[in-house]
Amino acid sequence: MSGIVVAVSCNPKHTFTKPNLERIRLLAGLGVEGDAHLGETVKHRSRVARDPSQPNLRQVHLIHAELHDELRAFNFNIVPGQMGENITTRGIDLLALPTGTRLHVGNMAIIEVTGLRNPCVQLNNLQPGLMDAVLDRDEHGALIRKAGIMGIILTGGEVQSGDPIIIELPTPPYRKLEPV
Repeated sequence: MSGIVVAVSCNPKHTFTKPNLERIRLLAGLGVEGDAHLGETVKHRSRVARDPSQPNLRQVHLIHAELHDELRAFNFNIVPGQMGENITTRGIDLLALPTGTRLHVGNMAIIEVTGLRNPCVQLNNLQPGLMDAVLDRDEHGALIRKAGIMGIILTGGEVQSGDPIIIELPTPPYRKLEPV
């Protein structure tokens, strides 16, 4: 299984959206160089308020461009980086990956998938109703979160649009992604 990087985004400020850049640098154990969420411990404000010593399992945020396509069909106009992701992908069902999957991105970088991004109400500030649009229910009524996945950086490196993404699944049994 493989895919490609559509766009990369970074923002040094704690704002919801991240502007697209030509390239970003992933730093092992820390996250995206220059991003507000860079660090070994949590940087998301709500998590810092609860326990600033927690490990940062949300060093990098990935969203599949197929979500943007799906949202466009419902009259939402979302572009890469607008939902706060660092890497926008195409060709990979990110939400179906198990915890511990390794994504080999570009020439060097390796990201380990830690879990799902739990969408927040700030999405409605972008466009009313967007939060509900990235939530769904499966046939058993279980909540499906479609706002991307989170990961940690195992091996750093530069990442840019057009870079290949190779998927390395963990050893079974697989663990389903849960919000982190």
